[in-house]
Amino acid sequence: ILSVSLVGAIATTLMLVLAMREVDLSVGSIVALSGVVSATVIASTGSVLPGVAAGLAAGAAVGFFNGAVVAKLKVNSLIATLATMEIVRGLAFLTSSGEAVSIPNESFYVLGSGEFLGVNYPVWIAVACFAVFGFILNFTVFGKNVLAIGGNPEAARLAGVPVTRVRITVFTLQGLVAGLAGIVLAARITSGQPNTSVGLELAVISACVLGGVSLLGGVASITGVLIGVLIMGAAQNALNLLDVQTFYQYVVRGG
Repeated sequence: ILSVSLVGAIATTLMLVLAMREVDLSVGSIVALSGVVSATVIASTGSVLPGVAAGLAAGAAVGFFNGAVVAKLKVNSLIATLATMEIVRGLAFLTSSGEAVSIPNESFYVLGSGEFLGVNYPVWIAVACFAVFGFILNFTVFGKNVLAIGGNPEAARLAGVPVTRVRITVFTLQGLVAGLAGIVLAARITSGQPNTSVGLELAVISACVLGGVSLLGGVASITGVLIGVLIMGAAQNALNLLDVQTFYQYVVRGG
């Protein structure tokens, strides 16, 4: 469960993006950037709180930018986030000067390796994401609006749904959660790594699709996403336990 906590947390918001008939390919780069930004701020200030705040702000800013480009400028989300995937990865390398940023404050490591009731904090964070966004999807007007936009954007607009605002909000939430995941990952590996999480977006999309989220929009289930994440995790864990070579693992996961 710990091994899929990162994918699971991000999948809860990517579910909303896909349900809205959009896609976000920049999440892996956001994870890297947020981790690097957090590590850099903590290293320079010696304080954890400003570092965490900076990492979250960086993720949310990229998400807001994605949403604004898609909703306001009407750029296809595949093209827009493909571009920001490259830009944000570049910013991560520029921020860290192309090197891992060590984190001198060991209290920050607790976020990635600490436990509560015998369960690691990253797992609790993923559980919280599933609870919060499951509630949003199923029991709020905002969640219904997301599904309505995915089902038929023009009909949703004519029905009074604030399509532009909802799109920007969803992408911002996606960036925020990806930023949180990046901070947790930095705490787990005790440094900000600009080259981490390459291809993470594909694992998250795969988990969502396995969980029944429609790429055509309008259909999503938080329970399905949870099952999709666990299928991915169980398959990978079983392959590792069976000592299957990494190259074969790619083939089996794709299958």
